[in-house]
Amino acid sequence: MLDKLLNINPDRIVVTELFGAIGQPARTTEMVRMLRAIEENKRIRALIIDIDSPGGAAGPSEYLHNAVARIAKKKPVIAFVRGTGASGAYMIAAAATRVVAVPMAIVGSIGVISMRPMLYDALGKIGVRMEVTKAGRLKDMFSSFREPTEEERVKEQALLDGFYERFVDIVAAARKMPRERMRELATGEVFTAPQAKDNGLIDELGDLDTAIDLAQSLAQLPERKVTYIRPHRSLRDRLLNNVSMGLVDSLAWAVEERLLERRVRLA
Repeated sequence: MLDKLLNINPDRIVVTELFGAIGQPARTTEMVRMLRAIEENKRIRALIIDIDSPGGAAGPSEYLHNAVARIAKKKPVIAFVRGTGASGAYMIAAAATRVVAVPMAIVGSIGVISMRPMLYDALGKIGVRMEVTKAGRLKDMFSSFREPTEEERVKEQALLDGFYERFVDIVAAARKMPRERMRELATGEVFTAPQAKDNGLIDELGDLDTAIDLAQSLAQLPERKVTYIRPHRSLRDRLLNNVSMGLVDSLAWAVEERLLERRVRLA
């Protein structure tokens, strides 16, 4: 299927992208399907993942990490961080054979966070209350409509600690770094690319051409043949994206017209 769609010739480097937040189920599934096709296609000799993402959900990030790691066992994979490679996006990048980042990129944020708005005070002020019927003492432990109990706080922290330890284990193994050293870096903070290189989180500083040259070298390719591909996007996603862009354009034009009218009146 991939060959028919892309007309890929032998001995080819493929470049794909990982942009935006991680976690949308359909997008993750399509990304994994594409990566599996790349893994199985013997004519694709190397993969470059162009990354600009703040991370996202823990489960999908590990799912994508595993898919990239499987490819890296068979052929070179270069993770290229063009802007941000943080949190779950860094987890995915760490699975690559090498990680390259532009000098002003942001890398790291190895940590776990849980946030939700607490609405009970605001609802109380307007006379609204939430009635909950449940079976299971902790079924609504993540509710935004009441103060969490101490037991719930302890259990939520235990969940986050478990995810954190898993995160540290994954990136330490991928980067071949002692676990205790990785824990020292896993404070949740981000690093500039030069700092990340000094700390062993990435391998090289450079741009996309640097990543392509590295992929060509590792794959021992005599020619620099590159194909750019994207995961399949459903018709719904494409239509929604077009609608969103149309709304943004309309809003921008409306604001610009009002500003122009104001300038004319002030003149």
